[in-house]
Amino acid sequence: MTEQRTWKVTFLPINRTVEIREGDSVLDAAVKGAIPLEHACGGVCACSTCHVIVKEGFADLEPASDKEEDMLDNAPCLTTTSRLGCQIEVTRDLVVEIPPMTRNQVSEEH
Repeated sequence: MTEQRTWKVTFLPINRTVEIREGDSVLDAAVKGAIPLEHACGGVCACSTCHVIVKEGFADLEPASDKEEDMLDNAPCLTTTSRLGCQIEVTRDLVVEIPPMTRNQVSEEH
């Protein structure tokens, strides 16, 4: 039986790292680690609330689909390394930032 690889996703600005199985998404990592990353559509690429900025590892990601690009057009704080957390399949260690305009304000106040 082949052992499945694991990777680490570090979320900024809270500087928390979550270990997940290869092929899980950045959104999966956020949910597993109780990271306050919104996902209004449930992670099916139907909104832009799980928008993240990839700080390390962007060049190694699969390119965004046309549908993801369309959803990203609605995201605030868009950058050249913006992606939707639900669409990033993790195949290496990543560092992502949750943009200020999309951070969960309820969680931030505590």
